[in-house]
Amino acid sequence: MPELNTSSLPDLIFSILFFFMIVTSMREVTLKVEFEVPQGTELQKLEKKSLVSYIYIGPPTREYRAKLGTESRIQLNEDFAEVAAIHEYVLQERESMQERDKPFMKISLKMDKNTQMGIVTDVKMALREAWALNISYSATKRQ
Repeated sequence: MPELNTSSLPDLIFSILFFFMIVTSMREVTLKVEFEVPQGTELQKLEKKSLVSYIYIGPPTREYRAKLGTESRIQLNEDFAEVAAIHEYVLQERESMQERDKPFMKISLKMDKNTQMGIVTDVKMALREAWALNISYSATKRQ
């Protein structure tokens, strides 16, 4: 019986590897704040997640509590930030998009359900000043 030709096997394996590398999305941000997302009834799924930039608001994780306390903090990408840094963050996120996608940019606020409304209002005002007017709030479906 003739032997099986395995010379094309490495090509097949690399093709499968490249397929999974392209299709798989990795978590982009290491969370430094904790949040329990509030529940809602009238929810809509975000269509193009590539157009969404996230702002995380919540108490710091355990490793940062000794230094920062337990009050809600804002996280932009990998770092803690103040409200004044939101304008620059929005500009950077907008510049990283393709020109045709810029009008459809959306900011999603992922915040703890116990976050004080004062910090949320400050974030919304900073977003308004940066002309980021398309805002969504992350929530889970109420049971």
